[in-house]
Amino acid sequence: MRNIVAGNWKCHKLMNEASAWMADMNDMMANLQGVEVMVAAPAPYLGVLAPLAGRVGLLAQNVGSNPAGAHTGEFTAAMLKSCGVTGSLVGHSERRARFGDTEEAVAAKVDALLGEGLDVIFCCGETLQERQGGRAEDVVFRQLESGVLRLGADVLSKVVVAYEPVWAIGTGQTATSAQAQEMHAAIRGWMSQAWGEEAARNVPVLYGGSCKASNASELFSQRDINGGLIGGASLTPQDFWGVIEGHPSAH
Repeated sequence: MRNIVAGNWKCHKLMNEASAWMADMNDMMANLQGVEVMVAAPAPYLGVLAPLAGRVGLLAQNVGSNPAGAHTGEFTAAMLKSCGVTGSLVGHSERRARFGDTEEAVAAKVDALLGEGLDVIFCCGETLQERQGGRAEDVVFRQLESGVLRLGADVLSKVVVAYEPVWAIGTGQTATSAQAQEMHAAIRGWMSQAWGEEAARNVPVLYGGSCKASNASELFSQRDINGGLIGGASLTPQDFWGVIEGHPSAH
């Protein structure tokens, strides 16, 4: 099983700040075992950061679904690969809500990344309205079904699922460890139905909802939570390291 703590800088940092973060993070990770560390950086920095990444897996925050061609402003999975990127986030709630990423568009991006042998960090999660309406599991299952449950078992080594309760992102609210585990267990169950229990057990499922150093240990100790997708707490190496240290496999 891969244990992963991945940061997502979103639309933060200038180039010099990003380079300094990478150097500091690698110094902190010198003796780390048992946990993979990744970070999703803004697209303009990827080519510069790749040779500086060291032990940090460098991710994009988005990818185009079209092949090379007349698609001004887009970039392909092959372009990311040529920059030294190891994979990309796909289907993040902000992309779905603000930039029109439909289920079909997200699925096409998944296929584009896998076609280049890159990692897919597939994001799924429900809004507060959907949870309060009793539709949380229906929403997450629908996203998973169109995005990754349709895939063959031969590509699962490149798939990571990140559950992000949208109501707990940037709001200061956090799902309780029991709430998080409940949804992660449901996700594991759906994956088992699609691919079999053994294959599903080897697909990491990360929690992505206001996780920080103070609650990382409790969340990462849950049976079906293999790590985290970290937003605000990934912006400084010190805060991010505090989250990483909360993973039981980091010791």
